[in-house]
Amino acid sequence: MMPPTLRLLIGRTFAALGTALIPTTLTLAIVGTGSAADLGLVLSCELLPLLLLLPVAGVVADRFPPQRVTLAADLIRAVTQLAIGAELLAGQVRIADLAVLSAITGAAVAFGTPAVRTLVAAVVPAPERLRVNARLGVAQGLAQVAAPATAGGLMLLVGAGWSSLLTGALFVVSATTLGRLHPEPTARPTARGDFLADLREGWAESRRHRWFVLNALGHGVWHLAAGFLLTLGPLIAVRHLGGETAWVIITQVGTAGMLAGVWAASRLPIRRPLVAIALGAAVYALPLAAFALRLPTAAVTVAYCAAMFGLGVLSPLWETTLQQRIPREALGRVGSFDMLISFAARPLGLAVAAPVAAAVGTTAPLLAAAVLVAVANLAVLLLPEVRGDRPDTARPDTARPDTARPDAARPDAARPDAAASPVQR
Repeated sequence: MMPPTLRLLIGRTFAALGTALIPTTLTLAIVGTGSAADLGLVLSCELLPLLLLLPVAGVVADRFPPQRVTLAADLIRAVTQLAIGAELLAGQVRIADLAVLSAITGAAVAFGTPAVRTLVAAVVPAPERLRVNARLGVAQGLAQVAAPATAGGLMLLVGAGWSSLLTGALFVVSATTLGRLHPEPTARPTARGDFLADLREGWAESRRHRWFVLNALGHGVWHLAAGFLLTLGPLIAVRHLGGETAWVIITQVGTAGMLAGVWAASRLPIRRPLVAIALGAAVYALPLAAFALRLPTAAVTVAYCAAMFGLGVLSPLWETTLQQRIPREALGRVGSFDMLISFAARPLGLAVAAPVAAAVGTTAPLLAAAVLVAVANLAVLLLPEVRGDRPDTARPDTARPDTARPDAARPDAARPDAAASPVQR
């Protein structure tokens, strides 16, 4: 029988590739027959339900077994992508149909994302979570790199319809793989209270962890800044750094840096993960300043690679830290607030970057973004629990039954796999 961790890795790898294929396939399908406005409508129809439903999805992830929620989310995405593929193969591109199917896809993503984080915490023993999260990050990064070429190749060979059908098949495989997982149930009582009460409880749990609140806000700031950089960076590269080739080189080297960072996260001797997370996010200030100051292409490339390496290290460390320090029965709700901030911030940056640059130029907003990224993410180092890297003390009503033990104040202390946690040293 396949080990649960391997089954999880395989399923998430298929889902990551399927997720990465969706926007490229839709773009290639619509630009040939529709307009830029049609493309924007379809893509926004996926984003809006995702943002609106994330808090709801967090409650669902904590109320129901995470493998069932993930299974349902993947099956829904499979059905929508198969429907899109069938419509494209029929030779008809109806924007209204694609918009509705994209909205359903966004809703499925919203419900599946918090559940996956909870599923990893339920399936993977604590000492192995950083390594597994790093492997999941590598798989996601490789999928994002391979998806555009894969979708483009399928478009040229057989058309966008077959690319959508392949995407649907990937989600079917993922659902089949994850559906066979049977993680240990959480300590959450079976009686389910009021939905709004559960939502408020999740928000209260989030605010109880000061390191989480400051980190989530800091991550939102760098996502907002990333929207500015991805909008203004190509413009600066074309005008001042040698043209489109310079931007391609910068982004490709950055992608390599991100993959290297994810790979290295579980191998570096990191004794204080929260400090490393803060530094990994703050490094994103370097390329913002480099573009703003019009530094030579080589310097900008090095700065962007360093920033992406830092984000690569950050990602699995952050996932592991949440899974180790947040009680599993609240992990879905707490994690959904984190994702909501990040998912909303980057589109906002993409939307406002061009108007701001038209009003004040490109230098001022990028320098301001660099300062904000550094300050917002380094501010978490002011917290004593971050400098000492001590887990928060659990509230009496969230403590496990063995609270008489001295170590029971740790959120994961009641689980036998918590003692060797790589992030609670």
